Amino acid sequence: MHHSDLDIDVTTGAPFHPLEILLSLGIKCVVIMFPGAPALAVFAFEIALNATSMFNHSNVKMPESVERWLRWLVVTPDMHRVHHSILRRETDSNFGFNFPWWDRFLGTYRAQPQAGHDDMIIGIEQFRDRNELRLDRMLTQPFREDVECPSNPARK
Repeated sequence: MHHSDLDIDVTTGAPFHPLEILLSLGIKCVVIMFPGAPALAVFAFEIALNATSMFNHSNVKMPESVERWLRWLVVTPDMHRVHHSILRRETDSNFGFNFPWWDRFLGTYRAQPQAGHDDMIIGIEQFRDRNELRLDRMLTQPFREDVECPSNPARK
C-alpha cells in the first residue's frame, strides 16, 4: 500500500497494509520486552520514527548545496524518493529513512533517479490505475495476480 501512492508527499509515510502493521508490532513488542526498554524510550523512538518518515516522504525542495550536505547526515526527501520509483533498480536502493549510512555502506545508495526527479515515475507499475488506490483494492494487492500492467501489453 505504501508504495502504491502515485504522488509522494507527507501522507505517503502513513499508509501500510494492516498485516504489515501487525507483523511490525509483533517484532517491536519482542524487541521492547526482551531487553526491557523503558516506556519513555519507546515513546521517543516512535515519535522520531514517525517524524522522520513524514520528513523524508515530504515534497520539500531544498537548495542543491543544502541537499548534498544534508544527505551525509540524514535521509532527505529527494534521496528517499528514488526508492519509490517504478524502476526495480531504483526501488531496490535508498532503503533508509533515518540515516543514510547503511545504504552507502551496503552499496544500495543511488544519488539520483535515471530520469531525474521531475520525470521519475512513482508507484508500482501494476497499480498505477487510480481505481487500484481504492481501499478495498489496496488491501488485496499483495494477494492478487490478476492485475493488468498498463505499460506491459503481455500482461493484459
